[in-house]
Amino acid sequence: MNKIKVFLWKKRQWLLTFLPDKLFIEYEYKKSTGQKLNLKNPMRFNEKIQWLKLYDRNPKYTKLVDKYEVRKYIEDKIGKEHLIPLIGVWNNVDDIDFNALPNQFVLKPTHTSGDIIICKDKNKLDIEQAKLEMKKWLKRNYYKVHREWPYKNVQPRIICEKYMVDESGTELKDYKFMCFKGEPKLILLCYNRKSKDNLNINFYDNNWNLLDLYRPKHPPSSIIFKKPKQFSKMMEYARVLSKDVPFLRVDFYEANEQLYFGELTFYPGSGYEKFVPDSYDYLLGSWIELPNERRYT
Repeated sequence: MNKIKVFLWKKRQWLLTFLPDKLFIEYEYKKSTGQKLNLKNPMRFNEKIQWLKLYDRNPKYTKLVDKYEVRKYIEDKIGKEHLIPLIGVWNNVDDIDFNALPNQFVLKPTHTSGDIIICKDKNKLDIEQAKLEMKKWLKRNYYKVHREWPYKNVQPRIICEKYMVDESGTELKDYKFMCFKGEPKLILLCYNRKSKDNLNINFYDNNWNLLDLYRPKHPPSSIIFKKPKQFSKMMEYARVLSKDVPFLRVDFYEANEQLYFGELTFYPGSGYEKFVPDSYDYLLGSWIELPNERRYT
């Protein structure tokens, strides 16, 4: 019976790939949120994220989601000193010389989101398994997963970056600035990143006041976190990087009291993650000013 269910699920997923973007997004939104998607008069944050997927198609977005190409953009906008040091970039997994890599490093694909291999001790790394995983990455068409079109034309590659930790000595806390046409209005602190199942997310306002807001899958941490020392620079650079974009999340890290760029995200949670209380979905939605002209192709 389980085999039949798996077969039917795979068959359904295969059939869904043939749906046009609009129909696919309407289906996924209903399935994920339980709500009908309103594209004619979107009010919720998550609804407007779906609208932006379909109608705000600025060609530069493709470069901004590419984990390799975006480095040049960051260097030009805020300086290369804020980039995590790059160890290498490869088109083919078999070209990676693991003997030449340092003992600690991080591997990521340039064209997907959420895929990562963190190596803290190369002697304990199953290199063959890592290669198999990365080869799967390179075959993925991430655009097809949620129809986030900027990923459609990103060249699949593997990058290797320096392994870094913050003052905890075990991880990097992730500071995510939700920006609305160049203005940061909400900050997420992601803690306990070593485990997807136990990830904690705290929400703060621009004065680093903890908000009574959370996402059901990622409850807030009970730890009281101090404002990062580079907070003012983070705010400044978030404005620079998100200028003239209806919505953009700008991510930073802080290590050794230095600020480092993380990534740029146009569609957090692909616009399917709920807010508690639900009123924040409307509040954040009111902060997004949608372009008057639809650029859907």
